[in-house]
Amino acid sequence: MNPLQTLHGFGQAIWLDFLSRRFVAEAGLKRLVQEDDLTGVTSNPSIFKKAIAGSSDYDSSLDAAVKDSDCDVMTLYETLAIADIRNAADVLAPVYRDTKRADGFVSLEVSPYLANDTQATIAEARRLWKAVGRENVMIKVPATEAGIPAIRQLLGEGININITLLFARAMYRQVAQAYLDGMETFLAGGGDATRLASVASFFVSRIDTAVDRLINEKLKQLPAGDADTLGPLRGKIAIANAKLAYQDYKQLFAGPRWEALKQKGARVQRLLWASTSAKNPAYRDVVYVEELIGPDTVNTVPPETLDAFRDHGQVRMSLEENVETADSMLAMLDRFGIALDSVTTKLIEEGVQLFAEAFDDLLAAVQKKRAAQLGSALNRQSVTLPPTMDEAVKTALEEWRKDGKVRRLWRRDAAVWTGSDEAKWLGWLDIAAQESADIGRLNRIAEHARDMRFTHAVLLGMGGSSLGAEVFANTFGPVSGGPVSGGPISGGAAPGHPKLLVLDSTDPEEIKSIEDAIDPKQTLFIVSSKSGSTLEPNILKDYFFARAEAALGKGNAGSHFIAITDPGSKLEATARDERFRQICFGKPDIGGRYSVLSDFGLVPAAAMGVDVKSLLSSAETMVYSCGAHVPPGENPGVRLGAVLGVLGRQGRDKITIIASPAIADIGAWLEQLLAESTGKHGLGLVPLDGEPLGPPDVYGKDRLFVYVRLDNAPDKAQDDSVSALEKIGQPVVRIALGERIGIGQEFFRWEMATAVAGAIIGINPFDQPDVEASKIKTRALMAAYEQGGTPPPETPLFEENGIRIFADSTNAAALNAPGTTTLAGVLRAHFARLKPDDYCGVLAYVARNDRHQTLLQNIRVAVRDAKHVATCLGFGPRFLHSTGQAYKGGPNSGVFLQITAGHPRDLAVPGRNYSFGAVIDATAQGDFAVLNERGRRAIRVDLGTDAEAGLARLGEAVKTALAE
Repeated sequence: MNPLQTLHGFGQAIWLDFLSRRFVAEAGLKRLVQEDDLTGVTSNPSIFKKAIAGSSDYDSSLDAAVKDSDCDVMTLYETLAIADIRNAADVLAPVYRDTKRADGFVSLEVSPYLANDTQATIAEARRLWKAVGRENVMIKVPATEAGIPAIRQLLGEGININITLLFARAMYRQVAQAYLDGMETFLAGGGDATRLASVASFFVSRIDTAVDRLINEKLKQLPAGDADTLGPLRGKIAIANAKLAYQDYKQLFAGPRWEALKQKGARVQRLLWASTSAKNPAYRDVVYVEELIGPDTVNTVPPETLDAFRDHGQVRMSLEENVETADSMLAMLDRFGIALDSVTTKLIEEGVQLFAEAFDDLLAAVQKKRAAQLGSALNRQSVTLPPTMDEAVKTALEEWRKDGKVRRLWRRDAAVWTGSDEAKWLGWLDIAAQESADIGRLNRIAEHARDMRFTHAVLLGMGGSSLGAEVFANTFGPVSGGPVSGGPISGGAAPGHPKLLVLDSTDPEEIKSIEDAIDPKQTLFIVSSKSGSTLEPNILKDYFFARAEAALGKGNAGSHFIAITDPGSKLEATARDERFRQICFGKPDIGGRYSVLSDFGLVPAAAMGVDVKSLLSSAETMVYSCGAHVPPGENPGVRLGAVLGVLGRQGRDKITIIASPAIADIGAWLEQLLAESTGKHGLGLVPLDGEPLGPPDVYGKDRLFVYVRLDNAPDKAQDDSVSALEKIGQPVVRIALGERIGIGQEFFRWEMATAVAGAIIGINPFDQPDVEASKIKTRALMAAYEQGGTPPPETPLFEENGIRIFADSTNAAALNAPGTTTLAGVLRAHFARLKPDDYCGVLAYVARNDRHQTLLQNIRVAVRDAKHVATCLGFGPRFLHSTGQAYKGGPNSGVFLQITAGHPRDLAVPGRNYSFGAVIDATAQGDFAVLNERGRRAIRVDLGTDAEAGLARLGEAVKTALAE
């Protein structure tokens, strides 16, 4: 008999602290059972991490799991781990039978993330016990304060428990009492005592590692005589502590209470010695086996210790040797000021943390394998940062990992942010799964739009109610499948489905362009408003409802209308009164800018024929990749959010969005998400969509570049420009989509990233405190119009060739400089206020058409190239429901050029005493007033009645101003 086999004669079982798929499949475990009398196996996160990450043994199973149904990393890990545990349990089943259920166990750990949560531990242990489905399995629960009641409850339910992370004798006594309590409960419920087993796992070598360190520190301070007394205690305290715990065991499992249980067939809860490899090379490599041999105990050893003991282990009844000496050792340790209780308290805290870290490493390994299996089905992300920025991001990610913030975010813990109302705005986390479960309803909407032979679907909305739909319109159409050009009447559709047009403006020219493009008799109108009380979609509804009534007859128009709104809104009531064809509801716990994967985005997408099922399936792939158990470093949304937040705090707060032409419209959606979520309290990010790429030397040190690339429709000029930026050290994030349907993944990735960035910046990313300010002023002006009033008189600061400049007193004073006697001179003085790291915002209340966009882009590029500052271009009123929040509430680094024009072809708003031209004018006035109130550097340029000619003249004046 080898030394391992002789242990059984001393009443000690030997278990293996190791498990892998190949080890079991190639009969390695079976050989140890047969040749070394091995009677059990323990596992832990580090063991599984080495097994899964260090081999290809699990790849086929992982591939099958991912292909069958993409799922989160915890589910994938458990799928792999449970299969291994079952296989090991089956190998050990003969031992379990031959020992009459006394031995032959395999242990599987409850998530260490739950170590301080009693109820969650109970729930997970029950679930794992049921999932494994083997009698000879033990569920591992840590010996924390929260773990004790969980252990008691689970044992009372007949679940075998391996109590881990035991260091202190006092805690062990609680563990043993919990076992006795649980056994009594189990028996009282009619349980069979021979079927319930438990071990209490004392971690040994970690105590010596911690105590030896303290002894070494103390020795530096002691005189020689004391040092000679304390020094010999090194490497002895863990064994002494274990021997005394064994004496506690003998007392606990004796007496009337235990005898009564024993008579009913109960077995003792064995002490198990864990962490038994010698960490100090100066110690004998089998010391923690040789010195802890005794009846009713288990020693679980790693393979190298097993091999060492087989080779040269010495067996004797050592556990009860020199018990009195063990007691005196602990007393001596205490006399020198080293309190073992303090050591063990710290060890349990560190043990929980180390197990959590090991679990993080394990799940990170599973996520890497999952990503590899998914290949191009998962949009790729890479980050290129200068070393100091990269280090700062890594530090933030490590903080998130240590604090478990990803799990807390998914648990809807508002303290991740500011601790206010964030928890009630997190419905976007699981909306993709909810909509997938309701896919039949969305399919019926698609079928209805096709069967009714609508030629067009017109969405009437603003901000979060329209920008997501616009991405779908401009990404998935037209029928040819090619990219869709910009402009207010762009859009696309699948064959047989209506072409989706998005109207998010009250400019009369834009409204008229939509009206001219459709036949109301063949058009489906989608009125989209979360609150149901937003001015713009309501008056747009009134206008087109009147047109539909004129074409279809009174009482018939409602059959061509769908409403998307939150339950109980004013729009819902209107839709019912006017007999809309359908009312689709948003989720009250999802803010507008996070709502694209809810009905606000999916209903118009379905109507135009987008494959919504595939879109949601793709989105869920990213949801799982950003899930609660994916560690921050491997979590694409969290990693991106850390880059945004950390670089934003370092001054890289201008987020330059570059997107392949075929998916370019995602930039407008991202603008709202980032600006409205983060731009408040003088903090935040300023996103830049549509700024043409320039040579590297026109960019300052305030930029982060994000390149969203469609791999099957790339743009070489973009590729070359981004590479040039990387070469000079600009920070760049690259995101690659395999195909357009992957746009759904980006919606979720960026929602998660924005939430994380908000937490790092230190704001609530779900409110918009400054958006309402402009609305209040606009509503006041519209109320005056409704009662027959006129706009308040304004006096221009300057006028030239039909172009007028307006400014409040503060801004006017700043423009009072030599050379301001011409339009170019006024503009020169205004642009002179741009400082390094500022940005220029061009806010245009004119029709958003191709010609106007070209002229305005020329202006922003001229400013960028001359001043080397970031530039934004927004069309009113749509930007007010998007980037307007950041312009007013974010950092005061913007220099604004508001542009207005007359309305030669104005349109009346049905049932109101004002026109659409009056609405957009009032909106511009309200916006300008709030900019001034917030101390922004802003002027207003009115172009007169001919907007295009005025923009051309303004562009020339800008060039002149910047050239001088």
